[in-house]
Amino acid sequence: MKILLDIPDSKAASLMDVLRSISYVKAKPLTDAKALLMEEIREAVEEMKLIRDGKKKARKAEDFLNEL
Repeated sequence: MKILLDIPDSKAASLMDVLRSISYVKAKPLTDAKALLMEEIREAVEEMKLIRDGKKKARKAEDFLNEL
């Protein structure tokens, strides 16, 4: 199982020490860029679920490409 935690920087070092002391836990910090990418992907998936469930309206691909 993988778990993503959002920890304040001031507390992160002590928590990482605790996690690393547990033999069956592998813990490594994410870079800010990777964390941002993961958050953006999560938001995109949530938006796709809303569109699929009919709770949000999709845009035409042509409109999206014209914005670029």
